[in-house]
Amino acid sequence: MKQQADCEECPFGVDGAPGEGLFDTMPEDELLYELADLFKVFADTTRIKILYALMERECSVGDIAEIIGATQSAVSHQLRILKQAHLVKFRRDGKSVIYSLADSHVYTMLAQGITHICE
Repeated sequence: MKQQADCEECPFGVDGAPGEGLFDTMPEDELLYELADLFKVFADTTRIKILYALMERECSVGDIAEIIGATQSAVSHQLRILKQAHLVKFRRDGKSVIYSLADSHVYTMLAQGITHICE
């Protein structure tokens, strides 16, 4: 997955709000491939559980493993994928690594997804 689409490619404004005429033209294929790759990351229930755990608070790998009922190895593997997709970020706290959602957009995507399927 590419880092992030350049703002010039992206049909959204600086604040993430849809720009005028957002759906007037089809986005470039490269942008659509990146969007498809992003949604593929959400296709694993373990990754979704990790993201939900991080909606409440930032956590270490051990904390996440305990919350979602998975091994630390499995959580670490899925966190690597989530980091590559820019959905989670981390910081070091002494010898510990603490994870959190990358930004409020991740929270919004999860909340919107749940709202959509519950309607």
